[in-house]
Amino acid sequence: MSIINTQVKPFNATAFHNGKFVPVSNETLKGKWSVIVFYPADFTFVCPTELEDLADNYAEFQKLGVEVYGVSTDTHFSHKAWHDTSEAIGKIRYPLVGDPTATLARNFDVLIEEEGLALRGTFVINPEGQIKLCEIHDNGIGRDAKELLRKVQAAQYVASHPGEVCPAKWTPGAETLKPSLDLVGKI
Repeated sequence: MSIINTQVKPFNATAFHNGKFVPVSNETLKGKWSVIVFYPADFTFVCPTELEDLADNYAEFQKLGVEVYGVSTDTHFSHKAWHDTSEAIGKIRYPLVGDPTATLARNFDVLIEEEGLALRGTFVINPEGQIKLCEIHDNGIGRDAKELLRKVQAAQYVASHPGEVCPAKWTPGAETLKPSLDLVGKI
């Protein structure tokens, strides 16, 4: 069964955010758009390239009213140590959530049980706490923050324009579609 349009399951966790340890829960996500980005582990290889890409584009997410959360099965202490020792991770201003019990990874169905690590899972959550986008990658495949930003913009557009949908490669300002009998077989 797909998790699209389902509510985020209850969780409580601790994040390293702007030099502090802060609580994060399913309730924290409500009231604004959120992006949760699971990655396998701190102090690795592809992960810092993705997290730095998100950091470099974080201001654009913030302009859209979106909070980004990086999540791995490491502890919040490990996140702080990585932040303090890596130039790439030191750029991060969004919360890095510790999930040492793998509750979040299980809730979002990205846990590799035998390794205790998460797959590269990306989730866009609306202000009501519903999952609107889910992408799960093999751990060898990195993601692109600008493409994620475009998808968030499309999700926000569709949410605020009932009856319209965004075609492939849609960007803000581009034409959308209004599904109807008249369009069937004409696109």
